[in-house]
Amino acid sequence: MAKIKKATKKEIEEIKKRFIERYSGAVTELKYKNLYELVVAVALSAQCTDKRVNLITPAFFEKFPSPKELATADLEEIKELIRTCSFFNNKAKNLKKMAQRVVEVYNSEIPLDEKELITLAGIGQKTANVVMIEYKGSNLMAVDTHVFRVAHRLGLSDDERAIKTEETLTKKFKDNLQTLHQAMVLFGRYICTAKNPKCDECFLTEFCKTKESFKAR
Repeated sequence: MAKIKKATKKEIEEIKKRFIERYSGAVTELKYKNLYELVVAVALSAQCTDKRVNLITPAFFEKFPSPKELATADLEEIKELIRTCSFFNNKAKNLKKMAQRVVEVYNSEIPLDEKELITLAGIGQKTANVVMIEYKGSNLMAVDTHVFRVAHRLGLSDDERAIKTEETLTKKFKDNLQTLHQAMVLFGRYICTAKNPKCDECFLTEFCKTKESFKAR
């Protein structure tokens, strides 16, 4: 990975301030009505756009309105409903296993705790943190491809892995992490895009260290 000039403490504070000002009320673009729907939507969104997930979930939740129905569902039926989502075979297996554990261990209630969430199939640390940020407003950072790219372009991190980038951003930003996570996702999705970033629309141009496109491992 190319060496990037690191942002200074003063720059980090100004970046943080501008992100919070611009995205103070930002929430996920995934559509959900409860914690179960949020967990399913976030799990489906891995390497898949929120737009695509929002097209899939209405029929999915109509068929499987709670973990109980999903736990006993036919695997092929789950696959069919999420077929247009990337890695649908794997995601279908994980969703069924996740629902089975929720029914067996948590009395059909999704646990609202990041360490418990990680015990569910297909729910890694990033997914658990996204759920906690969105549903509980927890002071956590989650690093997806957008956050990873933005963090590197702004010199906030030079880590090669998403999990290390999460640690670095948490240490540097300290608080308001839930807002900063949403801010960096939206900024990366609509302005600081992987290809042809919209630099003319950017409100952080003076802090930009590179336009190289970075991919999280």
